[in-house]
Amino acid sequence: MKKELPPASGPATRSRLTKAERRMQLLHTALLIVQEENADRLTLGHLAVQAGVSKPVVYDHFPTRSALLIALYRWIDMERVRAFAEAMATTLRSAEETIQLLASTYIRCAADNTDVFHAVGAALAGSEEKSAVFQELLDNCVAMFISVLTPYVKMSPHSLQQCCIGIVGAGEALSGALVRGQLNENDAITSFALLIRGAVQVSES
Repeated sequence: MKKELPPASGPATRSRLTKAERRMQLLHTALLIVQEENADRLTLGHLAVQAGVSKPVVYDHFPTRSALLIALYRWIDMERVRAFAEAMATTLRSAEETIQLLASTYIRCAADNTDVFHAVGAALAGSEEKSAVFQELLDNCVAMFISVLTPYVKMSPHSLQQCCIGIVGAGEALSGALVRGQLNENDAITSFALLIRGAVQVSES
């Protein structure tokens, strides 16, 4: 799911951080650069300046600009999937409400070409690693769908996984059709909800 963004922090002063903390600081700063400037401005040198560190520190975490973009792309998506899954888990909803929320959120996020996630993805165009990372992110979406829909299904975990792979694929196809103008948003969401409802054989518990 693609709307929940991790919080961005401003340029940080020099401090003694662990390697993991420094990596997170750099990712937060990179996100801020894309949000406030644009993805083209996200270079290793500019990131070093904005984060208040030397270039070798940045290179130690991200040896190339492509590696930085891929790490940021992966991090944004994983954070949004996590936040969405947590929100779904902490609020009681009926099966139908869950289906509608899944369908509307996925379609709107996947079709939104104006947010930071898509800006970073566009900057990765032509990268040999992008397709592998994109597949990884689709797998994360499948796992999220499985987690959210498990309480409402009558099928085995293996069957649910197979269905969710198909559901996510359908969501991508419908989102693409929406972007190309072949469907309007309401039709895409309605169709996706119908597919989810039929595929998982939901039942009120």
